[in-house]
Amino acid sequence: MKSYLNSYFDNFKGFSREVWVLTLITYINRTGAMVMPFLTKYLNEGFFFSLQEIGWILPCIGLGSLIGSWLGGKLTDKIGFYTIMLSSLFLTGFGIIALMFLYDFTELCIGLFLITAIADMYKPAMYVAVSNFTDDKNRTRALTLIRLAVNLGIVSGPVIAGLLVQESNYDLLFWIDGITCLIAISAFMLLIDESKMYKARKKIQQRREKEIIKKSTRYDSNFILFLFASFITAFLFFQLFTTIPLYNTQKLKLSELEIGMLLALNGLLIFLFEMPLIGHLEKRKYEATKIILAGSVFMTLGFFCLLISKSITIMALSIFFITLGQILLFSFSNTFAFTRAISGHEGKYMALYTMSFSVAQITSPKVGFSVIVSFSYFSNWLLMGVVGLVGISLYYILDKKIKLETIQKNMS
Repeated sequence: MKSYLNSYFDNFKGFSREVWVLTLITYINRTGAMVMPFLTKYLNEGFFFSLQEIGWILPCIGLGSLIGSWLGGKLTDKIGFYTIMLSSLFLTGFGIIALMFLYDFTELCIGLFLITAIADMYKPAMYVAVSNFTDDKNRTRALTLIRLAVNLGIVSGPVIAGLLVQESNYDLLFWIDGITCLIAISAFMLLIDESKMYKARKKIQQRREKEIIKKSTRYDSNFILFLFASFITAFLFFQLFTTIPLYNTQKLKLSELEIGMLLALNGLLIFLFEMPLIGHLEKRKYEATKIILAGSVFMTLGFFCLLISKSITIMALSIFFITLGQILLFSFSNTFAFTRAISGHEGKYMALYTMSFSVAQITSPKVGFSVIVSFSYFSNWLLMGVVGLVGISLYYILDKKIKLETIQKNMS
């Protein structure tokens, strides 16, 4: 046990101070994101909007995320990640508080679209920031550390929010969400040396000036293929938080405690094993495309398990496979997207990668619930399994194409 703990904590070594600060800021920001998990409840109970009306409001969030990710990546390349991150956190903080004063259906649609767009400008800028304070040896672990902070924030934030909602005090959710954005800004400005940020930005500009850009994402067929495959795996992943919890309640008749334990299993596996596993694979220098391919296989296997899921045991096995796939896929996908980027255009590439998730977030629940209503849960799991097989095929093709690309580079 002691050797495992020593090995576990070794994976957290070797990061720069800036990476740790960015991790702290991300955790604060995600812990404070209390409004979104209870938004449907807030709109239904607080404003008596119908489910049909809420069904029109929620896509505004996904659309805002899509636009914000694209805009954040574009502006990151032009004016730098430091300015974008600070501006996003600052405007999001006040924007979330301002949501309390919106009551009309149209106002809420526009307000949620704008706030989500501003908030999600942060993502590509943050990815570029982390990547510029790391190197090839620890970049994947650093991005995994950020994901760990996000997951911990997602777990702890709703718990606090749930206590507040029990008192029917929705206003506090908005205040805390907004204030945590401002706290994150304060931590950012106090703990990160701005001159280092500008040095990192200058380094990007120098690389851009030295390199004659002969290609763009339009002509990088391997990156386009990667984006399609990423969309498919994200499409599957979002079922974990939409259709699967409903299945546990309606079909398996699990108690609230059992459902909570299944959701906790996902977070616990990530917390205990993600960093050690990523650290091990990073040291072995396995090709990212092969790891991503393995991850897609595990995630797809998790959905095929749902076809025979009649008990909490099989459900737990399904969650295990999906989580293992999630760990392998998302950790190395971030790194792959960054390594494909043209120097000085990292923001654009990371934005496109983030946008593939935004599109999946919009379409996955809609397709899943439509299949369930029109057919059955079994039909939905079968569809997801087939979609997963398509994803595996795309990643397999990508792996072969990258291998061929590497051979051609070595020969030239």
